[in-house]
Amino acid sequence: MSPGTGAALRLLAASVDAKAVAEIGTGCGVSGIHLLHGMRPDGVLTTVDPEPEHQQFARQAFRASGFASNRARFIPGRALDVLPRLADAGYDLVFCDGDRLEFLDYLAESLRLLRPGGLVVFEGVFANGRTVDSGPQPTEVIRIRELLRAVRESQELVPSLLPVGDGLLCAVKR
Repeated sequence: MSPGTGAALRLLAASVDAKAVAEIGTGCGVSGIHLLHGMRPDGVLTTVDPEPEHQQFARQAFRASGFASNRARFIPGRALDVLPRLADAGYDLVFCDGDRLEFLDYLAESLRLLRPGGLVVFEGVFANGRTVDSGPQPTEVIRIRELLRAVRESQELVPSLLPVGDGLLCAVKR
């Protein structure tokens, strides 16, 4: 994750005064640390990843960054299996950095999870410049284009594409 992307995540979490954030794709914890820095001091990050080893690395990274263990809730599993169990309208921000083939499904779940005024953020939507290239594209890029179209055409969202890192697609739920 680029420093600019991290700074943007911190800013976005702070801008919605985030107390509850859902993260799809724990990775090694870098994005989670940025989100936690932007969240309220009593905020909790719920992070989902199919790889328990990733979550173990992230847990150690959060601790090394000075965050108490009660600031993060780690849920192992596939996002589309876990997200339906999370509370409707219970989240201020949903950060999506999981399987790009599932981005449209993450959008549907995010709309259910977010409170009005909440924010959904997708990482990597430029796909290293491939989303704007003409010609045949891999399925991942086609899915990202479908996501971009769905967000742009939604009456429920106010979107913006931030040109940081590999692209952050952000949208506020009306």
